[in-house]
Amino acid sequence: MGGMTRGYLYAITAYALWGFFPIYWKQLHDVPAGEVILHRIIWSLVFLLLLGLLRRRWVWLRQLYLYPRRTLTLGVAAMLLAINWLVYVWGVNHGFVVQASLGYFITPLISVLLGVALLGERLRRLQWVAVGLAAAGVLYLMLGVGEIPWVAFALASSFGLYGFSKKKMHLQAVEGLTAEISILFLPALMLFLLLMGRDDARFAQSPTTILLLVGGGAVTAIPLILFGAATRAIPLSAVGVLQYIAPLLQFLIGVFLYREPFTFGRFIGFAIIWMAVIVFIVDNVRAQRGVPV
Repeated sequence: MGGMTRGYLYAITAYALWGFFPIYWKQLHDVPAGEVILHRIIWSLVFLLLLGLLRRRWVWLRQLYLYPRRTLTLGVAAMLLAINWLVYVWGVNHGFVVQASLGYFITPLISVLLGVALLGERLRRLQWVAVGLAAAGVLYLMLGVGEIPWVAFALASSFGLYGFSKKKMHLQAVEGLTAEISILFLPALMLFLLLMGRDDARFAQSPTTILLLVGGGAVTAIPLILFGAATRAIPLSAVGVLQYIAPLLQFLIGVFLYREPFTFGRFIGFAIIWMAVIVFIVDNVRAQRGVPV
């Protein structure tokens, strides 16, 4: 199997795993989202440190201790990631899987707007069309359906800002995540011990719960490892197109597996946003190929 083929396999597997995330976290619906995130932080770091021992890559330690400004940036990125995880797990376990998928459909468009607002970047014509369509779709959901998709907004904005905060970090995906999680680890561990001391923790309520919470570390890290390998093996335009596998799977799971309401009005709003996504993908591919847009 060639390197390019492996790259596509890694990317598709990573996005498929992210797409099936709702099924995993739904099994922990009896555990408060905050406690789930504490365990996700704790066990992710354990898994990543074990991986670091095998790979012998500790560059991120120098980033933490030798460059205070980078440490601050990593801390901001870590907080945004924790907020994103918290909103996602809460949303999944409170019947917002479809809305969570919407958040990840519009995340790339939010990233484009952040580039304009914070980096002075200019949008191409088709990018403006995509952003305008997405805004129209969201506006339709708010005014025509009477739905404020705050879960989608929170997920898209937190992950968009997370990506922006990492823009100047010279760390690979796994090392960067390890650095970020290490910053969150001590507060997460202290809060968990506090819950245990007050007998409020759900960690030991059943062997299945323990297994799922501990396994959340590997579940978090493995798709990121595959994603990191994929980005080094296949064109960026392909990565940009394939990223929509995850929210599409989440949407289908929300509608057909968990039977979340999806009225004709919501379909219209989503359809407009999907049109925005298609325009965005076409623009991305054309730009990567050097076609004037």
